[in-house]
Amino acid sequence: MPYQGGKRLGMEKASKLGHLEIIKSELVNSLIDQFEKPEPQEEQDYTAWQRIEFDNQPLRLIFAVDGSKQTIRSETKPYQELSFIKTALLRLDQNAVDGLDKRDPHPMALRDILRDAALYHATVLPLKGIRIEGQNNYDAIRRIIFESFQDASLNAEPYKTLKWLAFEGWNNSPTTSPGFQCPHCGSDVEGLPYLADTYQCGSCNGELYLTDMIGFHLEMDEDSAPDSLATAYMLIHETLMLFTGIRFFWENKKWNTLARTLFFKDGPLTLRGQYSKLVIPIRRFFEHCKQENRPIYVVGQEKTGAFVDYLGYIGKEAPVNSFFAPNNEYIRTQIQHRPERSEPYGKRVNWGNKVFVKLNNFQTMVLSIPTGEYTDSEGPESLIGFTKIISTLPGLVSFRHEGALVPIELANGVASLSSYPSATVLKIFADI
Repeated sequence: MPYQGGKRLGMEKASKLGHLEIIKSELVNSLIDQFEKPEPQEEQDYTAWQRIEFDNQPLRLIFAVDGSKQTIRSETKPYQELSFIKTALLRLDQNAVDGLDKRDPHPMALRDILRDAALYHATVLPLKGIRIEGQNNYDAIRRIIFESFQDASLNAEPYKTLKWLAFEGWNNSPTTSPGFQCPHCGSDVEGLPYLADTYQCGSCNGELYLTDMIGFHLEMDEDSAPDSLATAYMLIHETLMLFTGIRFFWENKKWNTLARTLFFKDGPLTLRGQYSKLVIPIRRFFEHCKQENRPIYVVGQEKTGAFVDYLGYIGKEAPVNSFFAPNNEYIRTQIQHRPERSEPYGKRVNWGNKVFVKLNNFQTMVLSIPTGEYTDSEGPESLIGFTKIISTLPGLVSFRHEGALVPIELANGVASLSSYPSATVLKIFADI
């Protein structure tokens, strides 16, 4: 590694002649030869792709969630970093979407759709070099996260949703939260008592917050936190915003509304690392919905990543109006190119299975749809509400971007660009 530049002296520069020894290497030259002469592409087998059977009654009420973050850093040492985070939930009616020009929607039409139909949450995390009197950065961030989840502008509804998921509020029998490591001493905590907001560690008597259960503190040091912490907060809060609508309808027994509502999430239905502990109660909820014969229609769309790249490679020749749900073996060998592992792909971290969809020659997309308990099935029968979800997509296609869907496009605009005045969550849902 070179020496970095300072105020007095410049940085150490790389050697101009250092590459000469590299190009003398026989191994390097043979590898370059392979890059210049790639092997011919293998012929793809499309027999596993299935024709989409569209339902003549698509879902008419749409909710979409998205988030964004921006980390800023001071220009002088000692560096200070703050990360601003915003998440948004948008409600749309299919009738309003039908009236939009899918290629060039009029700004006034968009304004009318978004008026009183969007709510958002915003917070800021001090990542580095910020002093808060009486607390170190580690404890300050834990407290900020706990209080931010209880955002008063949202009536603390996302925090209530966190409790609903953590304590499995759809069940009649009380349960503790998932277990986690104490942020003070690192000992194992079996979980917080039913509906508890705070608790004391049995080993060190340190104060525990329900949000500690999620595991944010495992990414932090005493005096700093990485930018990935802000990303994790955003992804968790997106998930809670999405489930806030689901929880509201479920608790108020609005079964007819749930039966005609599609919930969109920007990105895959996944929570990785220590945050995956929330995947277990989420899967249990969707399994409960299946047992109760009350399907919840949820779909996530991926815009980047290995699956999107792979679909771009095989999608051109795939049949129109078709889909393919790859199983673990296919994902491991064809997409990830990894050896066999003890657990199948996504079993611990995904709460939805991948689906490749091709609506026409210009619209292909990678979706995730919940299954309840984990399954490796390739068929649509394991994907909750698959036919209803797929049948709704053609009416939501946007022609402004590749594979774009109007609800996710608009939610992204609210989360990343706009500052629409937040309405209360109850106002968003109660008038349906």
